[in-house]
Amino acid sequence: MQQTNNYAPMFQNIRTMFYLLTPNESSYSHEDEVPQYVQQATPCFISLILLELLVGWLRTGGLITSLNDEVTSVSAGMVSRLPQLFVRGLELSSYVYFWDNYRIVELPWDSAWTWWLAFFGVDFCYYWVHRCAHELNILWAAHQVHHSSENYNLSTALRQSVTQQCASWVFYLPMALAIPPSVFAVHVQFNLLYQFWIHTELVQDLGILELVLNTPSHHRVHHGRNPYCIDKNYGGVLIIWDRIFGTFAQENEPVVYGLVYPVRSFDILLVQFDYYRYLWQRFWRAQGIKYKLSVIFKGPSWKPGLPRLGNRLEAPKVFEKGARHNPEWPLPLKVYVFLHFLLVLKAFDDVLAAKMILNQWTVLLMTGYILFTLTSLGYIIDQRSNSYKIETLRCAVLMILQMQGFTKPVAATLNVFIEVFISLSLLYWVMQFLTQLMDGKRKQN
Repeated sequence: MQQTNNYAPMFQNIRTMFYLLTPNESSYSHEDEVPQYVQQATPCFISLILLELLVGWLRTGGLITSLNDEVTSVSAGMVSRLPQLFVRGLELSSYVYFWDNYRIVELPWDSAWTWWLAFFGVDFCYYWVHRCAHELNILWAAHQVHHSSENYNLSTALRQSVTQQCASWVFYLPMALAIPPSVFAVHVQFNLLYQFWIHTELVQDLGILELVLNTPSHHRVHHGRNPYCIDKNYGGVLIIWDRIFGTFAQENEPVVYGLVYPVRSFDILLVQFDYYRYLWQRFWRAQGIKYKLSVIFKGPSWKPGLPRLGNRLEAPKVFEKGARHNPEWPLPLKVYVFLHFLLVLKAFDDVLAAKMILNQWTVLLMTGYILFTLTSLGYIIDQRSNSYKIETLRCAVLMILQMQGFTKPVAATLNVFIEVFISLSLLYWVMQFLTQLMDGKRKQN
């Protein structure tokens, strides 16, 4: 009996990933009582990603993804959650405010009818969030982060934008006229978690479920840059909204993933924010207020003389999957990046778990370190010429944080090995820095 109790939370987390909890299991009187389902699902994320890699290796005899892409996707997910270290999510905060001040009726929080109404309501609102994020250039600037990977696997689901919530909250406010925040807080998490498992190429046709649910097949189309894939299949859990509103497309030829104009970089800051620079340049060059507003509020592919969403047939030619951006880099460097990424992932998880008991300065310090580390590792993956300077400084900062007890090992027995690894990392980059400095002086002479 004790074993069953120990495994119960794990099985509940798994069912949460597939939206399989019942109303009785997931109804709460107040939003503060609602579990952090997304945070609790972290072990499921990791387990399913590893399982996908194993199954993919057994099927193909090789890796179905690349380290640079996996690191960038998970890094984007980490960056997208950094604001939650300081404030409650904008979607829920705005929803609570609207509910407190403008609700018309108050549906019972413990009613199965309210639960199912919220299920359909959140998914319907998500459809319009998602569709507008593709059809309004200013919103696409945030959402393009999620589409920037040229691979399609479970880690791609974690590639999220830090600015997406700045606009998505508006679309859910009509629900706050009647549905309690606690019910909304449950379903907005379930809706997000469901979409994790559909980011895979390993699951094919699911038969009759394809008619109603959003499936891996439907979502592969959504992530494609083939002409027939663009601006299709926006649904979160249900695909019926796309069938109703004319945005549905069936998977009928091999999908080539990624952006129409690929980013071709693993720098996390560039992935997150470079499109805003491009959007500003387009806005600045546009002639007249009409065209300037069109750049912001029409589709990403819009140009003067074209329809609101542009002409998808003008998109660059789609090449085979072998043309993915996957530059070669040395194996020792891959091992180095992987190990340091595990360290920063552990630090991120520790800060997220202890944010309520840490003081704000500690949280701010660790947030800066996490962002600095992800940026530096991206520079290494991109093999930028100045990466050694940034990584030298980062390793020095990491050593100080380790010595002051800001970072914790997975187990106390690993502490010595981690300290040795960090020391050797710093020594290596200091030597690289000095070598580059001396080479520069020789060239000057």
